Amino acid sequence: MKPLVLYRVDLRTADPASALRRIDPASPLLTGTDLAATRGDGVFETVVVVDGVPQAVEAHLDRFERSASLLELPSPDRSLWRTAVETVAAEMDVPRGAVKYILSRGDEVTGEPTGWALGFAPTHHRSATPPELDVVLLDRGYRSDVATTAPWLLQGAKTLSYAVNMAALREAHRRGANDVIFVSSDGYILEGPNSTVIARIDGEYVTPPVEFGILPGTTQSDAFDALTDGGDRVAVRGLTVSDLSGADALWLCSSTRGAAPVRSLDGVAQQVDRAITQRISDFLNARKA
Repeated sequence: MKPLVLYRVDLRTADPASALRRIDPASPLLTGTDLAATRGDGVFETVVVVDGVPQAVEAHLDRFERSASLLELPSPDRSLWRTAVETVAAEMDVPRGAVKYILSRGDEVTGEPTGWALGFAPTHHRSATPPELDVVLLDRGYRSDVATTAPWLLQGAKTLSYAVNMAALREAHRRGANDVIFVSSDGYILEGPNSTVIARIDGEYVTPPVEFGILPGTTQSDAFDALTDGGDRVAVRGLTVSDLSGADALWLCSSTRGAAPVRSLDGVAQQVDRAITQRISDFLNARKA
């Protein structure tokens, strides 16, 4: 990641003119007692920016609000955060970048929440065409009904606590792969560490339901729009490992990569449908806020 633009967001005012302050991306931002750093206690979103235009902003704000509610954080001011994203995006001089915006519970001494928005260029993917992925399946360690049986585990919230996700990606690299699909302990497909799964089965494009404790996929939702616009069938339902192994094609959807096709699953080659991938990519790259 190459940091390009950083703004501090003052959450004590709703006036964007006075709430946003640009600072050097290399300068200190947090106190040593900020709960984002000491506890990972906060939420975030990442919006892709194509030619200066931030994409799917409203869908990301919806999920930002949902995550904040699950963590019992102050409800984000949509107008303020929308302006922060648009301001950062307008100052990024790259064809393809992203804006990550963060709401922390804040300094545990003062009790004041903190916020900031960072514009950056992803080093792993700067092309409009998503990469083809080698993926492994890893046990997530909980059942598919965890969101209802143990809501305090905050499954389905996009939090700053990413240690497990990063450990899963390191395990994938040790196995010669570059991404992961998590599986519940009762055998259902969940999501990737930072992506949503789409599987094509008998001509139908399927993604797992958020009731399994996974994030609502903003890119996956737009990918489904691209598919239905072309007359394809889509569905949201549970998928098992055997369903995935027998799929015609697989994709992992995320903001910075788009809909990336899976070329191998646990070392077994998978069909890559480059025509459908390009159709989805063209749709995603043409999105507006």
